[in-house]
Amino acid sequence: IYAIGDIHGCLDLFDELIEAIERDDSEAAPATRTTVILLGDLVDRGPDSAAVVARAREWQARRAVRILAGNHEEMFLESFENIEILRHFLKHGGRETLLSYGLAQRTLEDATLEELFDLMPQLVPPQERAFIAGFENAIVAGDYLFVHAGIRPGVPLEEQERKDMLWIREPFLKSEQQHPFMVVHGHTICETADEQPNRIGIDTGAFRSGILTALVIESDRRRYIQ
Repeated sequence: IYAIGDIHGCLDLFDELIEAIERDDSEAAPATRTTVILLGDLVDRGPDSAAVVARAREWQARRAVRILAGNHEEMFLESFENIEILRHFLKHGGRETLLSYGLAQRTLEDATLEELFDLMPQLVPPQERAFIAGFENAIVAGDYLFVHAGIRPGVPLEEQERKDMLWIREPFLKSEQQHPFMVVHGHTICETADEQPNRIGIDTGAFRSGILTALVIESDRRRYIQ
């Protein structure tokens, strides 16, 4: 398994990491079954969100790539339905996302919030939104649980709420409780991979650090590609 942290519109880093993973996987034993998991937050903040989504879709067409929903995907999709969420989205990296979908800089600067709300369905076609809406909430593989933000400690997996899996921070990050799975997550930026006894955080802040991280899990071994 190759699990990739938050990409946030950084197509250049995503392309480099795809190449590195393809090289790495080509050296594996022929019988190896490989899965790539993107941990969510493909969009916002960086300059190329639309292209990152397109690249993920293209990669998924030729190998096993599973994509988790992040809180930024949730904000993006809900912005088409709720103008107040659009206001929040624009403050947290959404401006760059709309530009990547072809909105002119001048229009972004001059348009009212209401005008942007009306423009959004023209910028992002229904099939694109449907693809993003199809991202998964959580993935279990062996002893690992992959999720964007984390889980509510002490709550069985089947009872976890989507909002926690996409948004949670401190109750999860500070917990020393052993979970039923080793939880691999993004969402919270760390300078290097944050390995704890009960979780592994791999969001290394690509949009501001220039470092995109993949956790590689091979049987009972773990390593990283950056």
